[in-house]
Amino acid sequence: MEKIDTLQTVELAEGVEIRLRTAGPMLRAGAYMIDFLIRVAILVLGGMLAVFAGIAVGENVVQGLILLCWFLLDWIYPVVFESGKRGATPGKRAMGLRVVQANGSPITVGQAVVRNFLRFIDGMPFFTYGFGVASCLASRRFQRLGDLAAGTVVVYARLPSSPIVAAPPPVSAIAPPIALGADEIRALTQFRERAGLWTEARRVELADHASELTGATGMPGVTRLMAMAHWLQERRGS
Repeated sequence: MEKIDTLQTVELAEGVEIRLRTAGPMLRAGAYMIDFLIRVAILVLGGMLAVFAGIAVGENVVQGLILLCWFLLDWIYPVVFESGKRGATPGKRAMGLRVVQANGSPITVGQAVVRNFLRFIDGMPFFTYGFGVASCLASRRFQRLGDLAAGTVVVYARLPSSPIVAAPPPVSAIAPPIALGADEIRALTQFRERAGLWTEARRVELADHASELTGATGMPGVTRLMAMAHWLQERRGS
């Protein structure tokens, strides 16, 4: 099922979950072809200008400049764009993709260098990208060898923003069995307000720390804690 819809969940600090929809090899191949055509167009335009410049600087100098230009376009072009603000080359932007770290945060310059400099290995054997495609199909997040080494993934640029787990509503309001201080009341109400951002396991883990207050552990403890927070918020609003 994970390979069908490509939707992956990543748990961050404090148990917050985000969703990343990883891009498969076909869509990424389309982005690569767009970037390839852009680079060829730039090289052709530069070559035409170099022909005219060759009269003044010489043919050998022009050939060296063309080779240098192709090197920069082939190796530096993706690094500059992917380590930038958008995290994507023009081809990836056109396909609605971007490169991020495995936890969803923007990639660093070092990661961009690693993933793109290892593209040569992904392109083997004989520039067929057989190694890269095989790695994509074998990995859970469609990561080629460069992605695995750099700790990056290619995802859809428009990420789902809603929490993947909804907060459980309290069945009824329950008054705390003891008087609570201002900090304790604040912590209890914040637990209810933020519970929708946490996984069920994280909610249980936090609620278990208040088992002396709720008299329960596990999901019953979460329910009672939510009900007490509901009572406090109702009382504060009245």
